[in-house]
Amino acid sequence: MSDTPAGRRPPEFGGERLLVVGTGAIAVMYLPFWLNWLTTAYRDLEVQVVLTTSAERFVSGEALSVLVRREVVPDRWPEEARPDALHVRLTEWSDSVVVYPACVNFISRLALGLADTPALLTLQCTSAPIAVAPSLPPGALDNPILQRHLATLAERRNVVVSPVQAVPSLTTGRRDAAGAPPLSTLIAMLEELRVSLSGEGSPAAEAV
Repeated sequence: MSDTPAGRRPPEFGGERLLVVGTGAIAVMYLPFWLNWLTTAYRDLEVQVVLTTSAERFVSGEALSVLVRREVVPDRWPEEARPDALHVRLTEWSDSVVVYPACVNFISRLALGLADTPALLTLQCTSAPIAVAPSLPPGALDNPILQRHLATLAERRNVVVSPVQAVPSLTTGRRDAAGAPPLSTLIAMLEELRVSLSGEGSPAAEAV
């Protein structure tokens, strides 16, 4: 495990196959930087990226494929028939998941139990640890409906929702948007959850 680009040691992470879901928050345009950091910091980590249709407006799947050395999966059902189900393949492949960044629409659909895309169905079915990083426009965090959706996600035993930080809105210029934390912060939260879930399944935990 190597140093981060800033010279700091990355957090410990014991996952081997990480599924990264990028959604339509404009902050997804920074995903190439963070994937470069991820693949540099954890050289043995396998990374699979899924991009929602709205995310594809802000970032190139081809560029991300180069960074993770694996074809990016678009978050839509294949037009041609396949012998396997995409969501099952993603569920069985990944041992941990990050939604980075998570836009209002994706958060809401995930919290409501919707499963009309491969990424959503994967996240509804997996028992792997999931870390969700909200990235919200000005005013969204004050919406009680969104607050309930975030609380609903946090109630799932295998989901952790990161805190947001005040960031400048690209539209207003004011620090009134709620941005996702650095991916390194999310990885640390994901590892804590991963270890906790692993402990629940250990013989010692079952004996308690």
